[in-house]
Amino acid sequence: MKKIHVRDYLQLTKPGINLSNLLACFVGYWLAGSARFDAVLAVTLLGTAFVIAGSCALNNYIDRDIDPRMERTRDRAIPAGRISPREAIWIGFVCTGLGLGILFVGVNSVTGWLAAGGAVIYVGLYSLWLKRVSVYNTVAGSVSGAIPPLIGWAAATGGLDAAAWSLFILIFAWQPPHFFALAMLKSREYQEAGVPMLPVVKGFQETKEQMIFWVAFLLPVSLYLHAAGMVENGYLIPACLLGGTYLVLSAFGFFTRDLEGWTRWMFRYSLLYLTVMLAAMILFAAGV
Repeated sequence: MKKIHVRDYLQLTKPGINLSNLLACFVGYWLAGSARFDAVLAVTLLGTAFVIAGSCALNNYIDRDIDPRMERTRDRAIPAGRISPREAIWIGFVCTGLGLGILFVGVNSVTGWLAAGGAVIYVGLYSLWLKRVSVYNTVAGSVSGAIPPLIGWAAATGGLDAAAWSLFILIFAWQPPHFFALAMLKSREYQEAGVPMLPVVKGFQETKEQMIFWVAFLLPVSLYLHAAGMVENGYLIPACLLGGTYLVLSAFGFFTRDLEGWTRWMFRYSLLYLTVMLAAMILFAAGV
């Protein structure tokens, strides 16, 4: 009899990705003017968590031919044989369906349709198609990754406005430099697995140019949140410091000889940037 490891089933749903997306969802709800902990927030986070978990499980099912060829992913539960593809696809559909049901019934239809759209983009457009054929696969993945704050906003207000879309753009713009850094670190693995990531197809120079473009774009977008009245003056300090540091670090990549070391710093700093920025939005939300 196969030994069941709860950790493998948890990892199938990519809890790290889930938690970061839930934080973004929480921020969307918080900034929309509902800076409070209530039942609607709890149900929104629960439904969103299930949709993300299910989508990640389906992504793992789809990538079962790629993961064994990459050192970073070959020990995942499916390629290692600890979870069968049949189990993974059932878990994916059940979790996604359950999450959508919670959002449609327990919150509102806008949150449900947003979550459904994000799942389709991530599973269908990104995982099934663009990840395997296009250097622009990261863009599609970035769209789905930027939907959680819209879900939170729609849960609080019942709809979306320009302020909500500014959050979407911020999270969207953060993702290319984050994932390009990872792709540079693992470029040999991606090449061997046949995944057309930007560094593999276009080279490191163009990847660095793309990274600094998106990092530079992040700074004015992050400041727009203050101009729109979504956050108070205190938010400007971390936004300017973090954004300015990120831009300088990005530019350093054109001069350093330690490319691997710089890339690791870019990847780690991107995680710090997003976490602290989201925390600053919560702390300095207008009217809190």
